[in-house]
Amino acid sequence: MKPIKFNFENSNDYYIREAFKVLRTNIQFCGADIKVIALTSCESNEGKTFVCIELARAMAEGGHKVLFIDTDMRKSVITSRYTEETGFVGLSHYLSGMAGRDEVIYTVENGGFDLIFAGIFPPNPVELLGSNCFRQLLEEEKENYDYILIDTPPVGMVIDGAVVSACCDSAIIVVSAGVISYRFVQQVKQQIEKSGCHVLGVVLNHVHKLNGAYSKKYYGNYKGYGYYATQPEKKKKTKHKAAANDNSSKR
Repeated sequence: MKPIKFNFENSNDYYIREAFKVLRTNIQFCGADIKVIALTSCESNEGKTFVCIELARAMAEGGHKVLFIDTDMRKSVITSRYTEETGFVGLSHYLSGMAGRDEVIYTVENGGFDLIFAGIFPPNPVELLGSNCFRQLLEEEKENYDYILIDTPPVGMVIDGAVVSACCDSAIIVVSAGVISYRFVQQVKQQIEKSGCHVLGVVLNHVHKLNGAYSKKYYGNYKGYGYYATQPEKKKKTKHKAAANDNSSKR
């Protein structure tokens, strides 16, 4: 396995790390038979890849052995966002017989998990993802890892994600708050379930504000993944005290 390093500068916020620890715990309570999990979305740019990578990182920090597989062979963003290196041998190379297992698995040293990149763009991504070779890869790696997290293309845009979900134990839908409609999410959920995959739930991303007094007090206002606002300053009570003194003097 070849060692690489990722740039996690935009996701080292304490509250973001805590949020993914909560997500990790919730998944663990879903049962020991949930090992291969697909993460998908309705459309592109909903933060699906970010959530998948940070979940893999959180699970690794929790002592689990994790394999991250990028199946978005049409439009992968991992190399452009997380590393300056190029020319990775990936999943498309393996499924087309151009590379072996040891050639496509990399170790993210500062993340604690293993990774298979998407590889070059093939002319037939759906056929490759629906092949017996892909299913066999997952079955074999289930013996080597505690969790396999799969970043899939948006189910609401291409069928690839549903094809991948058919090979998984469960799926999680990443939804961008205030952008995707409830009906669209339901359509994506139904499409995944038609493949025979159980949907564990939804991760709401790009939340602009946490509701509730408890959240406001301890977490501040969320400005989308990667950025949290500082705590709002307490209102000065000087004027109120002065007014109270004036009232008391009048009495």
